[in-house]
Amino acid sequence: MSRGPSAPSTPSLIRRLDENPLITPADVRPSLPALEVVSVFNAAAARVGDEIVLLLRVAERPRTDIEPPAGAMTLDLEGPEPMLLPLPPGRRADELVGMCFLDAAADPVSVVVAYLPRDLPGLDLSDPRTIRYTRAGPMAEATLGRRGEMRSSRKAHGTPVDYLSQMSHLRVARSTDGVHFTVDERPAMAPLTHLEEYGIEDPRATLIDGTWQITYVSVARLGITTSRATTTDFRTFGREGLIFLPDHKDVAIFPGRVGGRYVALTRPMPQSFSRVCGIWIAFSDDLDTWGEHEPLALPRWQMWDEVRTGASAVPFLTSEGWLELYHGVDRHARYAMGALLLDADDPSIVIARSPAPFLTPEAPYERVGLFADTVFSCGHVELDDDRIRLYYGAADSVVAAADLSVKGILASLREC
Repeated sequence: MSRGPSAPSTPSLIRRLDENPLITPADVRPSLPALEVVSVFNAAAARVGDEIVLLLRVAERPRTDIEPPAGAMTLDLEGPEPMLLPLPPGRRADELVGMCFLDAAADPVSVVVAYLPRDLPGLDLSDPRTIRYTRAGPMAEATLGRRGEMRSSRKAHGTPVDYLSQMSHLRVARSTDGVHFTVDERPAMAPLTHLEEYGIEDPRATLIDGTWQITYVSVARLGITTSRATTTDFRTFGREGLIFLPDHKDVAIFPGRVGGRYVALTRPMPQSFSRVCGIWIAFSDDLDTWGEHEPLALPRWQMWDEVRTGASAVPFLTSEGWLELYHGVDRHARYAMGALLLDADDPSIVIARSPAPFLTPEAPYERVGLFADTVFSCGHVELDDDRIRLYYGAADSVVAAADLSVKGILASLREC
């Protein structure tokens, strides 16, 4: 499907690394034998000692290269809670879609693998990231009674319920040159609670007083929440708990206090009225309780960020103010990257903003993948007085990087 013309990247601002993509699913070992790695992307970035560390989002799904094993399970989705049932015998892998989720009630918690028939009425697989199911209406249920061959005549309507086709965890990768990475064998942080039923995603890491403050998205049937974790070495992690209620994501904490308070960029996801999804700002005295929420940079009609905006990399201070590299989405569902310049003393004031994106999906690994035409960053590292290296997810599938000129970005902004 055509997504419309792309604005060309400006050579003076950005240089993609020749080695891109830097990390692919083939570089990451699955967390369980029953799973396969589909994507590795959207990594937090940090410089720790002599190493550059990426905290990767690793998305997995049930293996598609084997038939369902003996004892495989399916889900009855008709009730208020999904119910695990034995998968009827004789169903082939090409007739099924696999999904996995955390059973937080088990002791210890465990990942459950289940399979759904692709021809299940009410099942929508049009978005490769989501399994959407709409229950059949009560009239059809009363008429049909039993499930089986007659089930195909049931009509689905009502509120759809979304499940994820992949389950994500966070994995560490390390490098001495910022280009060639070694990925840890095991997850650094895996789903652990009922609020992380479908996985944990999109981390961002901010260094404050010697401790890395990590925000990450927790996904479950109850909603999309944001939680906080801490580390000093990216080897051991402390879980500090939920900090933003559903539905909320794209939280990036500023490095240190500004005017005596901590500051974060956030992205609430309202489901009422106009459903405007844009960048907000919030303040805190303790990193746990946040208030004074205000819209900061909302979508702009008929521009490259007209549908959604959200924080990407952690903001950093320049000679002209706080610079935030953010993502925007247009009407063709194309994700691109631009910048905001915020007042150094009061970051709730927007000084300037990108009239056009500095990074758009152009390379093959950005145009083709799990979700095409997407560039999305969660972190960067400083290279010298002017250049930074932006690590970004490409097509929701691989990790790539580009070197940017901070002076060039600042010069490209348009005053608000």
